[in-house]
Amino acid sequence: MNVRADAVRNRGLLIEVARDAFTHRKDATLGAIAKEAGVGIGTLYRHFPTREALIEAVYRTELEKLCDAAPDLLETHSPEAALREWMNRFITYINAKHDLKDALQAVIALGVNPFEHSRAALVEAITLLLAPLQATAQPLDVMTLVVAVSQNDDKDQAERLLDLIMAGILHGAELRTARPAPAPR
Repeated sequence: MNVRADAVRNRGLLIEVARDAFTHRKDATLGAIAKEAGVGIGTLYRHFPTREALIEAVYRTELEKLCDAAPDLLETHSPEAALREWMNRFITYINAKHDLKDALQAVIALGVNPFEHSRAALVEAITLLLAPLQATAQPLDVMTLVVAVSQNDDKDQAERLLDLIMAGILHGAELRTARPAPAPR
């Protein structure tokens, strides 16, 4: 099925406007979003029959942008720079997700889980970024560390923490899969 170019443009514009609206104006109405996007409310409802469908589309679009950036970064940056830039983008994504928290909670309350495929997509992107570095780090461990760094409000410290993560990855820090049992007393 061929989708008209203006329909694709309108959908993308609605998602972009909605992302900003849900992030900065928690009470943004669908009518206001349609108006700001320069389309009629009918156009919005054709693409997104419910507010929750629009919120989920915003979330999925941001996730796709982040994950799709991995191969592009590897083409335009050194492997080290690509990973570091991607981690910076991941932090931006996490912070945006936090800004959408209230809107996403409404979607989850309806029984929709927009996060189902997120973990797998993120692990796949990190795996791709780690491969050229021949890193021993596990993608899920890297993801967990970056999520922890994203919680830090001190930007300078967050940068230093990302430097530590990069140093561990680049210098082949060996990770134990299990801690040895403590010696009996």
